[in-house]
Amino acid sequence: MPPPDQRSEDQWRAVLNPEQFRILREKGTERPGTGEYDSHYPSKGVYNCAGCDAPLYTAEHKFKSGCGWPAYFDSIPGAVTRHVDNTFGMKRTEIVCTNCGGHLGHVFEGEGYDNPTDERHCVNSVSLRFTEDTSAVKNPQPKA
Repeated sequence: MPPPDQRSEDQWRAVLNPEQFRILREKGTERPGTGEYDSHYPSKGVYNCAGCDAPLYTAEHKFKSGCGWPAYFDSIPGAVTRHVDNTFGMKRTEIVCTNCGGHLGHVFEGEGYDNPTDERHCVNSVSLRFTEDTSAVKNPQPKA
């Protein structure tokens, strides 16, 4: 099913900078360790989609993985959609914003992280925009 936000390529280019367009719309990846939110650990707040501003993750979902990209063990319910990605001869699970289809990164399972889901949502910082305002989130607490 297509996402609700169905802007054209030209409309996306008008609101995204070239790096955001490359990652969100063309499924690119930022270099590890270079993202603004890789070492960002606020006690509260929300990480929204940089494309459409939909809330995706809360500060409570974030954890230190050491992978070089922001890592979250879960998302806000319904905010992130998963797609199997076999691009590089291996099975990965791509994650996109449910609202606009913007590429966020990939989710990895069973890596042994000490978190409630044993998942790592490996997300490009460029795909995100942080706000301390949690009023747009109905359930800011992570699922157990």
